[in-house]
Order: sequence, then C-alpha cells, then structure tokens
Amino acid sequence: MRYDPPRPAGRLLLTPEDKDAPARVRRLRRLGLGERAEPALDAFADRLAEVAAVPYSMVNFIDENHQFFAGLHTPDPGGPGALPATAADDGGRAAPEVGRYLTRDYGFCPHVVVRRKALVLEDVCDYPRFAGNPVVDEMGVRSYLGAPLIDHTGIALGTVCVVDVEPRPWGTAGLETIKSLAAELVGQIERREGGGGI
Repeated sequence: MRYDPPRPAGRLLLTPEDKDAPARVRRLRRLGLGERAEPALDAFADRLAEVAAVPYSMVNFIDENHQFFAGLHTPDPGGPGALPATAADDGGRAAPEVGRYLTRDYGFCPHVVVRRKALVLEDVCDYPRFAGNPVVDEMGVRSYLGAPLIDHTGIALGTVCVVDVEPRPWGTAGLETIKSLAAELVGQIERREGGGGI
C-alpha cells in the first residue's frame, strides 16, 4: 500500500533539506536496498518492536522524495497499540494505515538522517518543532525513538525507529538500545555487500 497524503495548504512543514540524498540513493541502489520489502528486515523490525515493547517499528530507507519501510512491524488492526480509530484527516475519513511508503514531510526519520544523530521524543507534543508534523494529528503518533544507519562510507542510509501512540519514557537505556540495534543492522548490511545476507 502506498500513502502519499496531500501537502496541507499554507502549513509550514519543517522537513530538513537533505543535501546527501543523491549520494544516499546511489549507495542504496548499489546495496540493493530501499526498493522492496525484505523478510530479513521485517524480522529485524519485529525484533525492534519486541525489544522496545512498541506497536510500530521500521527499518527506513530515504530517498529525495519518499521514505520506504523495507522492514516494518505493525500491530493487528484494532488490536492493542493500533493507531486510534478516532484519528481522521480533514475530510473526516479514517486515519491511513501504515504502509511501506511515506513522503519525506511525514514523520521524524528525515530529521535523524540529516542530523546523523539519534532522536528521542518521549512525547512529541512537548516539542513544538515536531508536534506540528502530520503524523501527530493524522496518525496519532505520540512517541518516537530513532537512530541513523551510517555505514563505513559515512553515508546515512536510513534509520531504525520505534513509534508508539502513547508517550514513552525512553530514557538513556532506550537511546543506547536503539543506537546498538542500528549499529548491528549496519554490520549486517555491510556483510551483505561482501556477499553475505542480512
């Protein structure tokens, strides 16, 4: 499923400029990443969700225009932790399902890639810079924890992240865990380049 919501008219979106996107796209293509879902990356996302005890987790590769969740874990629709049914867009329609694609204006991973540092948002609403992101109102996101996937070339390929619909006290332990898991996945990606698999 692909979800490319329209950009709200007159709304200032603070998605950072990404000067490294062309180099990232070339690197991802060489690695064969970012264009299709991969069972190994879905399994990694499942593990992220289990470790962090969250309903949503992603292995996210970002190009010039979109984010692609090559690894994705979501709860069963209507199950515990699912996006609230009350979240709706301006037309009164139900909130979109979490699919494999998202524009760069949605979410927080583009910030992680450009900053090249982990991002901890225990309650997104506490941060004016991030509280206005469309995922907050339209999808019910309240908490985010993500780390960049920086390989040996120095390119930030994407992120690993976990998301919840409730505020979460991630703390130092959460930050260290997401950074450790990001480093682990980078190691797997680099082994893939050498002929191994993820």
